[in-house]
Amino acid sequence: MFKITGLDKFTREMDQLAKFAKEVDGELASVSFDPSDPGSIELAISEMEAAIHQKAISYEYNDMAVNLVAQIKANLREQILMKAAAARLEGDAQ
Repeated sequence: MFKITGLDKFTREMDQLAKFAKEVDGELASVSFDPSDPGSIELAISEMEAAIHQKAISYEYNDMAVNLVAQIKANLREQILMKAAAARLEGDAQ
């Protein structure tokens, strides 16, 4: 016979992950930037990352939540960069 251990930790981490997912569902932060100013874009990205970090701080020992935070940050960074690029293209077309 064998004994499975660690499920309580896994269950606790999954519960925390579900709670974190609810906390970050919806608007995390409102940032604005000048699409033609790289410094402004980077500041908006930093503000977004800080808002996410603030929400995630109590989950810093949950590896699954930490991985989710990294994915969220990368996704939102890409969204900001894409919006800036689209705004620059729209400005050039006018």
